[in-house]
Amino acid sequence: MPNRRSSLLPALLLCLGAPAARATMRLPALVGSHMVLQRDAKLPLWGWAAPGEKVTVAFRGKTYPATPGADGRWQATLPPQPAGGPYTMTIKGQNTIELTDILVGDVWLASGQSNMQFKVKDHPGGYQPVQNADQEIAAANWPNLRLFTVAQTVAYRPQAEVPASGWQVCGPATVADFSAVAYFFGRDLYQQYQVPMGLIADSWGGTPAEAWVSAEGLRPFPEFGARVADFAQRPNALADDQRAFEAQQRTFLQTLRTRDQGFLAGGKTWAAPDFDARAWPTTALPGAWEATTPALAGYDGVVWFRKEIDLTAADAGRSLTLALGPIDDADSTWFNGVKVGGTSGYNLPRTYDVPAALVRPGRNVVAVRVVDTGGGGGFVGGPDELRLTTAGRTLALAGPWQYQPGIDPRDAPKPPAAGGAQNAPTTLYNGMIAPVLPFAIKGVIWYQGESNAERAEQYRTLFPALIADWRTRWGYPFPFLFVQLANYTKALPQPAESDWAELREAQAGALALPRTGMAAAIDIGNADDIHPHNKQEVGRRLALAARHAAYNDNTLVYSGPTYAGMAVTGPAVRLRFDHRGTGLLAREGPLRGFAVAGADHKFYWATAQVQGDDVVVTSAQVPAPVAVRYDWAANPDGNLYNQDGLPAVPFRTDTWPGVTAGRK
Repeated sequence: MPNRRSSLLPALLLCLGAPAARATMRLPALVGSHMVLQRDAKLPLWGWAAPGEKVTVAFRGKTYPATPGADGRWQATLPPQPAGGPYTMTIKGQNTIELTDILVGDVWLASGQSNMQFKVKDHPGGYQPVQNADQEIAAANWPNLRLFTVAQTVAYRPQAEVPASGWQVCGPATVADFSAVAYFFGRDLYQQYQVPMGLIADSWGGTPAEAWVSAEGLRPFPEFGARVADFAQRPNALADDQRAFEAQQRTFLQTLRTRDQGFLAGGKTWAAPDFDARAWPTTALPGAWEATTPALAGYDGVVWFRKEIDLTAADAGRSLTLALGPIDDADSTWFNGVKVGGTSGYNLPRTYDVPAALVRPGRNVVAVRVVDTGGGGGFVGGPDELRLTTAGRTLALAGPWQYQPGIDPRDAPKPPAAGGAQNAPTTLYNGMIAPVLPFAIKGVIWYQGESNAERAEQYRTLFPALIADWRTRWGYPFPFLFVQLANYTKALPQPAESDWAELREAQAGALALPRTGMAAAIDIGNADDIHPHNKQEVGRRLALAARHAAYNDNTLVYSGPTYAGMAVTGPAVRLRFDHRGTGLLAREGPLRGFAVAGADHKFYWATAQVQGDDVVVTSAQVPAPVAVRYDWAANPDGNLYNQDGLPAVPFRTDTWPGVTAGRK
């Protein structure tokens, strides 16, 4: 009996070769049974066959020819079709492929980072499912909704194909593993228009916008130029380079403990309070060290952090609580040389009890050994999550810490793309967007921005560039709808600068582009979870934006109040708003979330009242106001709505430089 594995090897190698090398005609995963084709639009369909092989596509009683080029790729363009189905399609070359259960309707591409990737229920990472997930799954009988998930793929150069399992009919057995925002969005539109909906989920958690833009689209951004040029000239595939790096990294991590210089002779460590760390450099925490510490850019390994804390005699001899926020990936934590905790998991907040016997008056030392196995590394929570709590007070630990790599970064394997290949410029466009082209779509929904918050000023131009780039690649200005960042992290007691607020402002600025729409989510977030669970409302608000921007419904209220202008009269500022709907209102009590400043740029909370179509704000501390801000914080508590139930969009009237100015 022949060896089955050996006999299959030639066929397997043939399947993995270049498209032109295949003798039989074949199709990309997007062109398959159960797919939805975009109604009322030209329909490019493509595949691969032998060069010169004649291919025909038969659909709805007509036949369309195509001939492969020298690279084996063929394309047939069908004329616009009305909504309907199900239909069959027959594609003939040397072989025949029959596709069944095809619908014609609207196709939406859903992309972004983890809040778009966030599934209805089944997803890794320990996240909770969407609210009422089991009931939503049981009720998900929508055979005219079709689901397609693009596999997460990175590449140096644009790819022709992407792995995927094909189109699925929406039902209880398929929806749990699909993007929640995309599903609820598509469901709302289907209920409104009774037209088949094809939903293409194409997202990757934690990724920045520049990873989703083509090389051509990033040309106006010289800060990305060197990396894009480097990728273009690399001889290997990114996947091959990544596998080689991962093999080296596994060996490196297996020997991490024995090579870590932080473990000293005699059982001592760099955590010992009497260890002399005066020569160590400092870095600001929190923040992933790849972004905050140039000496550690691209470093996956081990770093020790130390901070000295002065405590009072009243603190001494009493237990403490040490909070460090989430740490990427694993930590071991000491207090005055004694280990008090350790956790593995990049998204898990660290909170450790410090026994009373360890707490001394005067100098105390906190030491944290952090192991990063890939991607970002270090303290990745908010500043308020770094704190030490005594019986009577809380000490902030954000700010300068000393640090030292346990292993010289020069001795660590170098990844093909520093900070993770999925975070590098162009890699996700190349691997996950280019292969979708030129499949006809109705438009795009987008939920991303968290990973660009530290560079919010740059996002003012980067995000519009992404939108323009995708429209250029597809060749038409489809509607582009996006979610503004939800409220997140601990609420602050006083007005303050905020990179998340600046990112929201940058997102709203993209509304200047035609056929765009924004779903505000400022009121449905969670202080302790960057992934709001009320994805139903996110989908509904995106659908409202789509009904206006994509379906030309000019009768509905699709946005909350947006700032339109101001007038100062003495100590009062009168604010005008667009998108008032049937009127403005303060939900649940007096108006909150407004702050005013004078010429000194110092903001104070203001008293605000709805007066007709306007809002009037004053503050006794600012007799001569010049600027107003509303919901200008990572987690604000403003309560201005229109009577149609949509929240006011956060805004500021000033143009003063923010905390992200100049960051690239």
